[in-house]
Amino acid sequence: MAKVKITQVRSIIGRPKRQKDTMKSLGFRKMNQTVEHEATPQILGMIAKIKHLVKVEE
Repeated sequence: MAKVKITQVRSIIGRPKRQKDTMKSLGFRKMNQTVEHEATPQILGMIAKIKHLVKVEE
């Protein structure tokens, strides 16, 4: 399965709780942090919901 690298590029301050929870479930704790996940449909769905806060690399 393919991997995706996700980097947080915008702050979650002032964002709805749902978006904050999604960022937390992906493993983000601070700005400019990069996490790596398998490209499953569940992960890609979470990325789609917060695409304005992150940068994604294949």
